[in-house]
Amino acid sequence: MGTVRSDLSVSLQHNSGLFQHRRSSVVVNLPGLEVFPGDLLVPDGVASYLCHPALLLNSEPKKPRWPFSKKGVQSKDKQKQAFDLENCLSTIKITDYSGNEFHSLKVFMNTLKYLQNYECLLDVDIWRLFANLEELSQVSLGFLSCFFSTIKDYINSSGSASSMDFISVLSKHFRGRLCQSHQIYCLNYTSAIFYLESLRQREDFGIYLKWCEKHDQCKRLHLSELLVTPLHRLTRYPMLLKNIWKRSIDAKEKITLYSLKEKVEKAIRDLEGKVKWLDNFQKFRYLQEIIVWPPLWDRDKRFFIPECLKHIFKEHMADNILSPTNRHLLHEGKLTLAESIRFLDVYLFLFDDFLLITKTKHNKKKLGGSDIGLVCPSLTPELQAMIKEGGSCTVLDQPIPLDRLVVKNIDPFHISVFGLRNAFLLQHKNRYQQCIAAFLLQAQTETAKKTWMAQIKRATSCFMKRYETKKSPFTLPAESSEI
Repeated sequence: MGTVRSDLSVSLQHNSGLFQHRRSSVVVNLPGLEVFPGDLLVPDGVASYLCHPALLLNSEPKKPRWPFSKKGVQSKDKQKQAFDLENCLSTIKITDYSGNEFHSLKVFMNTLKYLQNYECLLDVDIWRLFANLEELSQVSLGFLSCFFSTIKDYINSSGSASSMDFISVLSKHFRGRLCQSHQIYCLNYTSAIFYLESLRQREDFGIYLKWCEKHDQCKRLHLSELLVTPLHRLTRYPMLLKNIWKRSIDAKEKITLYSLKEKVEKAIRDLEGKVKWLDNFQKFRYLQEIIVWPPLWDRDKRFFIPECLKHIFKEHMADNILSPTNRHLLHEGKLTLAESIRFLDVYLFLFDDFLLITKTKHNKKKLGGSDIGLVCPSLTPELQAMIKEGGSCTVLDQPIPLDRLVVKNIDPFHISVFGLRNAFLLQHKNRYQQCIAAFLLQAQTETAKKTWMAQIKRATSCFMKRYETKKSPFTLPAESSEI
């Protein structure tokens, strides 16, 4: 059965903050699952998740529907809401799902649907927690039913039935919706786990979780433990096909079984790459929000630009430089920059083609909204805390291309008098090998210092190897913005 491909392009345009003049494109291409630079692979319905207000730091936070999060609500109101929720749970009659696929997960999902029908937990997004679990359960159950039914018929007929009927069942499902449904679910798994962690802080959601966990069909398993079950199922399909292949004695059957096993294994490998790509895409989108690029006249007071000419420079702002299409973040972290009269807290981002030095800014006023805990899980704890506080990273100087970057160790003997420890020096050179900027940095520990130096040297070496490979004798290297 051929694979059906459906492509959907969704244009996202945001009207606030840094998104006012920015467009991003989301391309849905799941059945074939070919990935191209810039394509964000999501199933139908997930596109709305990508532009969720909680994921856009400068957009207006979504007004929470749950009254517990409003300031000034008395404890008796909270108790009443909890009492109403428990009363609603006491009226639920759970269907026996023991004969269904992922039956414990269905208890959680269907209980949540029941509560929302009675206006409880209305702001909890079922898709973000369970994705296409309903479809996946039906497809998996359909496969197993056909699989065991075929085996049973073959055994009852004493082997007189055609063995090709058995192979046709495997071919139909593994070349159809079975793997695709698992892939859709797996792409949402990381976001689902982090969304679940943000919901655990709520009293009403905690009541719902505890009630489901105590149900007999859930066997006291936590939702986080159950959400990973479909992922494990997908990885076991190649073992199933391999075992059938070993026991087959028909040459044609063995060829078909081996082909199906290779197809499923390739789908798993592709999925791993897509999950990493999706995580990288989400992380870069957050970086674009928290990294602030000041205009030239604010970054360096040596340059005087009259108001009437500033519009010329606004056309060349660098806030789109952090594109995840062909760039990877290799290392990041907090350091201390030694200036002439003070020490400055900085945050460095080492990409595979340049180094970015930023100074951190923390706001006392935290972001509002019920999804304050929803932050990209691939961000470091420091950046997650900064986002929750409404902080930012302001670019301190222009990006330093790795082929213009020199890192040097500093002997403690020379700088101990200044109160510096674990220090190293970064130099930014122009195309004429003249130093145009220098940064004396201090790490928290000697180990952290050695890690930074090793990461920079390794990144520089890899960059130069790629550059030499692509270098043409008729082209000159790109010139720095300062020479």
